Amino acid sequence: MAATADEIMRLRRMTGELTTSTYYDSMLASTIEAYPLLDERGEEPYTWDTSTEPPTKETNDNWLPTYDLNAAAADIWEEKAALLAPDYDFSADGATLNRSGAFRHAMGQAGYYRSKRAIGTIMQVAEEIETTDSWIGNAAEEDD
Repeated sequence: MAATADEIMRLRRMTGELTTSTYYDSMLASTIEAYPLLDERGEEPYTWDTSTEPPTKETNDNWLPTYDLNAAAADIWEEKAALLAPDYDFSADGATLNRSGAFRHAMGQAGYYRSKRAIGTIMQVAEEIETTDSWIGNAAEEDD
């Protein structure tokens, strides 16, 4: 499971980080690898070994590395916004500096890329719950 050089360059373009002065390739690769997806054959990036207690994750050797770059880009934009959060607007000597606009822009970009991320699903399994108490709080009471 390793992000390719092409994926790293694409993430750099999506986030406006064209140089390695802020984010090294290894940092971007780990951000990309945090969002694995099903590959085009429907293979999961990992499988669960249920023979152990608790179950453990095992790498699926049949999985073709596929990642959600939009989710990774949203994370980078949120990091950039966090650095800009202390900036504030002020006026002095007839000049106005609107420094908070950069924060709003970074959060807007984070929202844009979050809206484009891959759809995720969770499977819920119904399980019958055994109760030892026969009292039901909202049941009608019987007259004696």
